[in-house]
Amino acid sequence: MNSLGGDKQCLVSIITLNYNQAPVTAAFLESVKTLLYKNFEILVCDMASGLNPETVFNPADYPNTRLLLSDKNLGFAGGNNWGIRQAKGDFIFIVNNDTELTPDIINVLLQPFSQNPDVGVVCPKIKYFADRRIIQYAGFRKMNPFTGRTSAIGDLEPDNGQYDIAGPTYGAHGCAMMVRRTVIEKTGMFPEKFFLYYEEWDWSARIQKAGYLIWYQPEAIIYHKESMSVGRENPLKAYYLTRNRILYMRRNSDPFHLIVFSLFFAFFALPKAIFTYLKKGQRKHLKMFLKGIGYNLSHSAKSAQ
Repeated sequence: MNSLGGDKQCLVSIITLNYNQAPVTAAFLESVKTLLYKNFEILVCDMASGLNPETVFNPADYPNTRLLLSDKNLGFAGGNNWGIRQAKGDFIFIVNNDTELTPDIINVLLQPFSQNPDVGVVCPKIKYFADRRIIQYAGFRKMNPFTGRTSAIGDLEPDNGQYDIAGPTYGAHGCAMMVRRTVIEKTGMFPEKFFLYYEEWDWSARIQKAGYLIWYQPEAIIYHKESMSVGRENPLKAYYLTRNRILYMRRNSDPFHLIVFSLFFAFFALPKAIFTYLKKGQRKHLKMFLKGIGYNLSHSAKSAQ
């Protein structure tokens, strides 16, 4: 494909983070070798892993690949922003290292940009690596303004072609999202205040307020090894999900919806979480959940990013 109507392919910068997962990242890089699109660079951004990833893989073995070593863990938001600042591409493809790319994914993700100048972000259909028939993401439903919750369309459903119509969606998925560079220049990058979780929702809200569409492109497929970086039962996940759910609502709600959300959280979500964690004996999770609430009582919601 000649991207955006020209004779020369646009440069695409593929940015992925590595944090103590060098074998996983190496598997991701193996899938990059299958790409049909050839004008790309890969920035593997290592977030101060305990072991230098070069002991596991050699970046020189993979096409157009640079390994960037950070001296501290900047989190998902900060790590990707660090990579974006060093990227040279006309388009930035932010993608999890625990994924497998399909050969035509870059070509297909670029198509909506050339067809509609209002498209700012394009996301592929995400399917589970463990069972490639099952969907994880086929777009997002609208964020509930009263609960601060949303869900992915198609999650855990067999892919029978029921979500094969491309179109705008309410939010980009941080696992795999291609962004036009001019959109980043206009709206800024990920909000680093979030560190982990909800940052793509905050960024999506800012991008849409700037007049751009977030586009779901079902012909582009990626396979995701879900929750390898933090883990489903890690108390840290309880902290960041709680902290950032509240933070997102503080930053993106009008006064009425924020009051309703606050009442909902105080009188329903909080008691339910306390009961559930105590019932399961997950005292560390409860402590981190309460810590996430405490963050919002002592920190401003506003920042440049």
